[in-house]
Amino acid sequence: MFQWGYEVNRWHQGSRYPRGVTVPATADYPGASIGLPESGRGSLASWFARIAALILDWGASMLVATFLFGDGVIREAGWKSWMILAVFFVQSAVLTALTGSSFGQLLARIGVHRLDGKALGWGRALARAAMICLVLPTVVIGAERRAMNDLVLGTVVINRR
Repeated sequence: MFQWGYEVNRWHQGSRYPRGVTVPATADYPGASIGLPESGRGSLASWFARIAALILDWGASMLVATFLFGDGVIREAGWKSWMILAVFFVQSAVLTALTGSSFGQLLARIGVHRLDGKALGWGRALARAAMICLVLPTVVIGAERRAMNDLVLGTVVINRR
């Protein structure tokens, strides 16, 4: 773990932190500045686990969409071509709201948690799934391996093992 450091009031004008917020004196590992452990349960999820979960989610969504709507979801244009994305959105939002993880994240043993410790809830789960479907908020990465959708929603993807 780390120890909370100096007050941001001592920082120069134009700091990205609001007045009076304390930040860690050192951030020796990813997740330190947001209070996560260095390794194990509750630590920041690795890139490998996050990408593997996304691939598993997309593959499962392709299978379910093909089963429900036929193989036209892969070959045809029109409304059927959007069904994989629709299934991905629904499974991601519903499972994230109910379990804190999408199907792929459950298999990869990672999950989405709010930084304030409260339950994720339906609103954040729906907004997160929508932003992932838009792709851009997911590939714009900020500090602590957090995508734009995590930064906006105050969430972080952590290890569950």
